[in-house]
Amino acid sequence: MSATAVAAATSEKKDSVPEIIAASMVGTAIEFYDNYCYSIASASYFGAIFFPAATKANPAIGTMLAFLTFAVSFLARPFGSMLFGHFGDKIGRKTTLVVALMTMGISTFLVGCLPSYDQLGILAIIILCICRACQGVGLAGEWSGAALVATENAPANKRALYGSFPNLGAPIGFFCAYGLNLLLDSTLGPDKMQAWGWRIPFLCSAVLVAIGLYVRLRMTETPIFRKAVENDRVVKHPLRALVPYWKEVLLGTFAMGITYTLFYVLGTWSLSYGVKVMKPAFTQNEYLAMQMTSVVFFAIFILISCIYSDRIGRKKVLITTTALTLVFSLFAMHLLQHNVVTVMIFLCVGFALMGGLFGPCGAYLPELFPTNVRYSGAGLSYNLAAILGGAFAPTIATALVQSTGSVVSVGWYMAIMAALALIALFLIKESKDKDYEE
Repeated sequence: MSATAVAAATSEKKDSVPEIIAASMVGTAIEFYDNYCYSIASASYFGAIFFPAATKANPAIGTMLAFLTFAVSFLARPFGSMLFGHFGDKIGRKTTLVVALMTMGISTFLVGCLPSYDQLGILAIIILCICRACQGVGLAGEWSGAALVATENAPANKRALYGSFPNLGAPIGFFCAYGLNLLLDSTLGPDKMQAWGWRIPFLCSAVLVAIGLYVRLRMTETPIFRKAVENDRVVKHPLRALVPYWKEVLLGTFAMGITYTLFYVLGTWSLSYGVKVMKPAFTQNEYLAMQMTSVVFFAIFILISCIYSDRIGRKKVLITTTALTLVFSLFAMHLLQHNVVTVMIFLCVGFALMGGLFGPCGAYLPELFPTNVRYSGAGLSYNLAAILGGAFAPTIATALVQSTGSVVSVGWYMAIMAALALIALFLIKESKDKDYEE
């Protein structure tokens, strides 16, 4: 269906605020749930399942190899953002988002069906990486489209607040993924989870995808895209039209990098470290429970940062939060010891900062680009940042601890990423009052 036909079919109806929230938030919650299930499995189970020889020789090496399969998704994301960005800017946000959700959901379900290395050998790892790449392609098209559904339906003075809707899908997905894994681990025990229980969260994704599709198929095209179609401002080759905005893509990438680094250090690497490396170690259940409690701060500060971004501007909020993250990075790793209080401070403060960094991106990344290349530009920046900041964050952190014998080195790694983000943020123009229909 052409962009003109899509616009005509939906020109009479405008989604209500609850429908906008559902369409932008539900899909991203499911996408992030899928991604976090893989995050937990790679930190806890995939070393022994897919790299048994390396894990027997050295558990840290097995975990690092599992984290490398985790990185495959991030490497595939730029291709996904270009693919879905092309169609999202050419034919519309709605259809593109439905396909993105299906891509992620099917690949996640298939991960839950995979035989182990003992059954298929190297082929099991190859199929795992293919599924993980498809997850990345789907997730790449998901976030940017959901952010546009929210912000292109928003009043001008509440664009960051509306942009928080898809971003709130991240803590919701986190809570569901970690909560289900905690429930299963408590019920089945470590041995059954290692044997087959790890599959259940991946298989449950099919139910969530069905819910997401129901919501997405009922949504309408965004009014700003419809207006662009009516005014003949939709381009045939969005990626070609994006080339003059390469500086905005790079600045958005570096500004977002620390967001991913912080999140995957908190959510993925620290789980592996706290359960497998720390002496004495926490149990899987104990650490998952602490992470689930602390993720509440993630959600709260997404909202707080977006409210203030609409009031005082994106740059002030982001520069302040990024500077605080740099300071946190230099001292946080001293809190990682077998002490519930200090670990909770590490996780709660870290996730609060994560919320402050992640919240405004739903507005400021799309605001870097005009309507006709907004899906492509915001998606490419977001997903290149995923590679820069998140793809190898668990692997790098594990390798740093392995080589230096100290977790302090992980803090310095985070501080460098925060410094790069600060430089980019100083170069980005304030966009709070931008005409979003351009």
